[in-house]
Amino acid sequence: MIRNLANRTLPVRLATLLLAGVAVSTPAAFSPAFALSELQGAPQPVPTEQPATGDQKAAPPVAEPVAEEPDEEEKLPLEIPMPDPLINKSATATKDEAPAAEEPETAGPVEVLTDVSKIPAPVARMRELIVEAAASGDIERLRPLLGKGPTQTQVTGVTGDEDPVAILKGLSGDQEGVEILAILLDVLSTGFVLVDKGTPQEAYVWPYFAEKKLSTLTAPEKVDLFRLVTAGDFADMEEFGSYNFYRVGIMPDGKWKFFIAGD
Repeated sequence: MIRNLANRTLPVRLATLLLAGVAVSTPAAFSPAFALSELQGAPQPVPTEQPATGDQKAAPPVAEPVAEEPDEEEKLPLEIPMPDPLINKSATATKDEAPAAEEPETAGPVEVLTDVSKIPAPVARMRELIVEAAASGDIERLRPLLGKGPTQTQVTGVTGDEDPVAILKGLSGDQEGVEILAILLDVLSTGFVLVDKGTPQEAYVWPYFAEKKLSTLTAPEKVDLFRLVTAGDFADMEEFGSYNFYRVGIMPDGKWKFFIAGD
């Protein structure tokens, strides 16, 4: 009886040990599996620095390499110096040399006027009337301006009681006197001068060439003159010694004094 009980106890112990082993191994069997990538991405434990002992010295920190910047000379493009001039004028010039002095311009003997608003009102009014008559193309419109008797305007070629308008028509290159009217307009469009100031003969004279030496004319003044005459006429004037084409004179009181050509 006792032998049978011992035989039963041994299998029970073996079964108990087997059950205990299964219970211990079961959580590991059912634990989730990790992929390789998850294992690699998992945070790794940071190793703690061990204080250096007497025999061990701490290694110096390794400095990170710094990129070297190129020199400024390498950045800038190469500049080729310009060659020196073959002849250095400043070196060859002597100290004694001095710029030539400009000759002062000689002022003309007469004052040329251009502003009609500054002349006496009667003079400006008569000039305006002559311009209007000449621009009309009708030479008869000059008749009332020329006057009669002792106060009649002096006209080239008129003697005694001759009709000044008829004489002007005869002097014109055309039968209607249009050329003479055009000359009047050109003459009165130039500058003018005041002559015989303070005397009974005082008058404003167009063009100013009539009272100025031809040798003193400037280049712009010659342009003004060549609007009235040709180069051949100018050569004849130089030989003659003065301007000898048509000119107009108006007195301070507004009387048309003359319209003449020649000396």
